[in-house]
Amino acid sequence: MSIKFIKSAVFPEDWPEASHPEVVFAGRSNAGKSSLINSLYGAQIAKVSGKPGKTRLLNFFSVNEKYNLVDTPGYGYAAVSGDEVRAWQQMLETYFSLRGTIVGMVLVADIRRKWSDDEAALCEFMASLGRPVIAAFTKSDKLKSNELKKAMQLKKQIVGPEKVMAISSTKKRGTIELEEYIFKNWVQKS
Repeated sequence: MSIKFIKSAVFPEDWPEASHPEVVFAGRSNAGKSSLINSLYGAQIAKVSGKPGKTRLLNFFSVNEKYNLVDTPGYGYAAVSGDEVRAWQQMLETYFSLRGTIVGMVLVADIRRKWSDDEAALCEFMASLGRPVIAAFTKSDKLKSNELKKAMQLKKQIVGPEKVMAISSTKKRGTIELEEYIFKNWVQKS
């Protein structure tokens, strides 16, 4: 699999040409979004940090020259000002509303955490735009087998059984299935 960085941008006039379907990766700061992207595509292309909130712009990547992956800023407990959070929200709302090439969103969430109002609101917003979402529950390797089963049952009740996957970036659990899902259900059908 080939992934390459295209560019980072904030404003619509700076986004790359909309010539390929786009898959958006979004999630809380510290949910493991960058680690998932790196594991999924076998490259250290997304910045991983011990400090949440490193992603500040929309980062566009080309995957096999078939579709673009868009890495968005994390939300939640990144230590940033209220003004910066509002600027990020405006950037994301503008991107989601104007970009007609978005074919779906992977919402990255830590399986050990409760489903938040932010995550529910983001799913509702995407649904209002007619865009599908799949929840990739990361850090599944941190739970014992029976804990993982219970956690996934709960997540399926909240999000929907066909819209959740358990992922471990370190153990490569679920990454192949997620890439296949993205390609078959979103990219090929666009």
